[in-house]
Amino acid sequence: VQMVESGGGLVQAGGSLRLSCVASRSIFSEFAFNPMVWYRQTPGRERELVAIINTDESTTYADSVKGRFTISRNNSKRTFYLQMNSLKPEDTAVYFCNRRNNDWSWGQGTQVTVSS
Repeated sequence: VQMVESGGGLVQAGGSLRLSCVASRSIFSEFAFNPMVWYRQTPGRERELVAIINTDESTTYADSVKGRFTISRNNSKRTFYLQMNSLKPEDTAVYFCNRRNNDWSWGQGTQVTVSS
């Protein structure tokens, strides 16, 4: 299964973006029965967990994004999303996605740049 991220871009502080992640070549059960995760990474730093959505659609967020980001999923499309509101310059990063075990093939990520 190959992860494919999209939706990044350049936005001013306070703006919004919606990221998408498709688990290409996955079958319904592979996707629907797995927790899915968004990460982000900046140069010289380790990958940071941003949000998790479980199979029952319960969610967990990093403290730094609580109240601003929302993770959701559409199992029929093998896709999950990250709605990012009230963006801050410190949200600037490359955003990646994977299932919780991190053992599907990583995508190239999608760059999010927030200008002040």
